[in-house]
Amino acid sequence: MAKTTEWPVRLILTEEDGTTRARVELDTGTQALTGHGRARCNPEDPDVPVIGDELAAGRAMKDLAGQLIRLADHDLAGVGAAPPGHERRTVYGWPNELA
Repeated sequence: MAKTTEWPVRLILTEEDGTTRARVELDTGTQALTGHGRARCNPEDPDVPVIGDELAAGRAMKDLAGQLIRLADHDLAGVGAAPPGHERRTVYGWPNELA
């Protein structure tokens, strides 16, 4: 039996003083999750706002994705299907602290 589910996602971008902040909100119907990301423009670089938007939004979505994976891991453990061991997931890209 096929099933289709739609989860609304809302992405909010704000820019102030060379820093772009992103907040992405997801409502699964049973959980409300929020991811955060930010990007700063180097004062020596040209100001191209769309690049800050893309970086901040991507980082917020990455944060949200991590939360979803952790939630799924927790739910799997709750039904006795947890992955073996607690392997460390590989992190790609720059952490938000370096953004």
